[in-house]
Amino acid sequence: MHCLGYNRVFVFILTMPMQDQLITLLNAHQASNATEAAHLRQALEFISSTANCCSRSTQAGHVTASAWILSPDRQAALLTHHKKLNRWLQLGGHTEDGDTNIQDAAAREAREESGIADLQLISSALFDVDVHPIPARANEAAHYHYDLRFLFQARHIHFEVSDESHDLAWVPLAKLVQEDDNASVSRMAGKCLGNI
Repeated sequence: MHCLGYNRVFVFILTMPMQDQLITLLNAHQASNATEAAHLRQALEFISSTANCCSRSTQAGHVTASAWILSPDRQAALLTHHKKLNRWLQLGGHTEDGDTNIQDAAAREAREESGIADLQLISSALFDVDVHPIPARANEAAHYHYDLRFLFQARHIHFEVSDESHDLAWVPLAKLVQEDDNASVSRMAGKCLGNI
């Protein structure tokens, strides 16, 4: 699927409980390769069988919401050098109790981490799905993030670095698609360049 194509997700989804919204979004998503297809199956299985799938108190793992943010010219993506994970990643994070849908959670996280208030959601459909382990820390056991990603576009290139990041940067998609150490970032860049 080309990332600039339009995917239609019906508005009635937003009136469903969060767990049902997530299942509907996942069932409508077309994985781009075998790795993403495996993540999609894992996410569907977890969300379908876990009533509190978005809660951080669910120790095995939980749903997270991310934003793949394109530059105004759609030639670069905004990445954060994440403090806790010490890696360059898309912006995103945990859902909160007041979140009524996963798209708004992704937008909220992106605004908090970038200071960009006027992000445009390109499509309410899922852009990418990734399941990845989070290592144990002093106050948290190892667990999984079932990360649901949405496609956004910034209206300008100005950002502010939050206390959750070492830095932020606009990175050309052509460079990201060649990333060997982060397959999910490379996959999302490839979708935007039509390489997948």
